[in-house]
Amino acid sequence: MKMTWKKNPNDIKNKTRKRPINLPFEDINSNTEDTTPQPLKEAQVLGNDKPSVSHQEDDDKRKNLAHEFEALGNKFAEEGKYREALGKWESAITLMPERAILHEQKAQLLLELEEVWSALKAATRATELEPKWAEAWVTLGRAQLNYGEPDCAIESFDKALAMKPDSIEAKDDRQTALHLVKRRKQLHLTGSSSTESRFLVGDRGE
Repeated sequence: MKMTWKKNPNDIKNKTRKRPINLPFEDINSNTEDTTPQPLKEAQVLGNDKPSVSHQEDDDKRKNLAHEFEALGNKFAEEGKYREALGKWESAITLMPERAILHEQKAQLLLELEEVWSALKAATRATELEPKWAEAWVTLGRAQLNYGEPDCAIESFDKALAMKPDSIEAKDDRQTALHLVKRRKQLHLTGSSSTESRFLVGDRGE
């Protein structure tokens, strides 16, 4: 199976906001006639009147750190250090759980490591986050093949081809799934166990 790791095409730009200044007292030189004391804001009552800019800064830091982990994971994966890559991507997922590409790449690595059930869950999550991403459906189909579900895999490959009709990987893997279904039917007719037809990554029908 061809492994591909895609870098994020969108650069994350740090956003800063001007800090507001809240004075806790009236200006003694003010000419305002209304001298009625103003009620304290809820944040001031609770002693938590820090500027809201900190929330944006924290969010930017979290995203930047996630992209750093992702980049390190990409580097390790390209070097064939799958366990190290997996650790970095899982750290990135903790910071940015909504990023589909991390789940899809994690699924690819888990297939290489023969952790099929975990790969199936990761690939499924990727399609949930990006249902219109063809590559995620291809990875899910491969995970389903490994898990012994060629019929489900065919459905996933069909979804991928509906979005990307020229996907050679989806076409080839779909043929593999069809071959496996045909072979399973033959085994049923001869009385053989269906478990003998379980597909593993690397198998290709002739």
